[in-house]
Amino acid sequence: MSTTQEPVAATKTLHAEAFRNDPRVAEAKRLLAEAMAEHASHLDVVAPPQKNFADDYQTVIDDYTSVRGGPPLWPYFASGLGNGPYVELADGSVKLDFIGGIGVHGCGHSHPAMLAASIDAAIEDTVMQGNLQQNIPSVRMLQRLTSLASESGAPLAHGLLSTSGAMANENALKLAFHKAQPASRILAFDNAFAGRSIALAAITDRPAYRNGIPLAIEVDYLPFLDPKHPERSTRWAVNELKRLLARHPGKYAAFWAEPIAGEGGYYPGSHEFFAALCRPLRDAGVSIIFDEIQSFSRTSRPFAFQHYGLDEFADIVTVGKITQVCATLYRKEFHPTAPILSQTFTGSTSAIRTGLETLDELDRVKCFGAEGANVKRHRYFAEQLETLTQKYPGLISGPFGEGMMIGFTPGNGSLDQAKLLMHILYEIGLLGFLCGASPVRMRFLPPPAITTTSHIDRAIELLDAGLRQFRERVES
Repeated sequence: MSTTQEPVAATKTLHAEAFRNDPRVAEAKRLLAEAMAEHASHLDVVAPPQKNFADDYQTVIDDYTSVRGGPPLWPYFASGLGNGPYVELADGSVKLDFIGGIGVHGCGHSHPAMLAASIDAAIEDTVMQGNLQQNIPSVRMLQRLTSLASESGAPLAHGLLSTSGAMANENALKLAFHKAQPASRILAFDNAFAGRSIALAAITDRPAYRNGIPLAIEVDYLPFLDPKHPERSTRWAVNELKRLLARHPGKYAAFWAEPIAGEGGYYPGSHEFFAALCRPLRDAGVSIIFDEIQSFSRTSRPFAFQHYGLDEFADIVTVGKITQVCATLYRKEFHPTAPILSQTFTGSTSAIRTGLETLDELDRVKCFGAEGANVKRHRYFAEQLETLTQKYPGLISGPFGEGMMIGFTPGNGSLDQAKLLMHILYEIGLLGFLCGASPVRMRFLPPPAITTTSHIDRAIELLDAGLRQFRERVES
């Protein structure tokens, strides 16, 4: 029996390319886009639930509670259709979504570019891509991310895609420990959040998040920048860093930092603050990891470390959420000499293609630049929030954050009052979420690719109405 392969006639294009370019596929995409736009056009205002969906919706909530073991944080179950920042729920209500899956839905809901990219993914041969077998868009995504990360000097030549921010951060830790072995400690900031795996829970400065979980990594914490006292807080942080470096010489594998504290409370950094810390870290040979899972795409530059002019210090950078697929980017000298980085899944075909399309949309709307859309919208949103702080003294303070990460402190900053306002806003149709611990803050992550000042105006109107109810509840 011969094992010789029969020759195949040469073709000018790949069969897959011919399939993607088939006029029938193009027509199907056109029809789907047309139908989606027609139905989504009705979703352009906030609306209450409809009574005729109430019983079925309650059944969904009860089913979720049963299989999950507890109720959802919100009774949020989407219908599957939206329009920009507006999303229809399966109870017939329409919400103004200014949290976007905690920063995931950068193009909002039912965006035509996301539909087109998802169709392109759906007609590919597999649902998932992996470390062993992957498609060409996987390569293109890594090229785009490393190019963006290196555009102002950070030599981040390599990367690995992954399915979650936690996995991207785990890979960052692996690279740092591998290079610095046998160093075993990590430096991080007070209120740090890195993720919820066993290793990342050790870095995350929330004891409740590691209740009953064995401590996987020794972590020491530094105070973050205090915007009211920048020079003093910088001095304190540098002094504490030098004390710890002297106490544990050669023991630190990495310094873990979010350039903008996200889950920790929307505290922005600065060039001066980070540079003052990074220089002694460089002298001590400690790797610097910038966690940009939440901050990517939301400042004047693609990465917040670029926004603060920290390119020279970036050794390892993680990115996720808005990119749909996550990644760990790193310098050549961190490339491992042992097989420590490998995953069955590096991302779904849809996540990779929609991620590439999201990057295109961010460029198309000119998000970046000293006077780019992110900076302008932050300025406008902050000004509107400031009017509410004057209108409701003691009920709202702020604003806080940077770029398209913006938040405020409700009431006395307690968890109870923050949750009360969050649920009031949910009921009247505005989605925001909590962050921080002391104080607890309300945060918004408006989708950068589609948010307009009109959307911000509507959010402010809803927040105003929510604060009136909040005042009545707090004062009663």
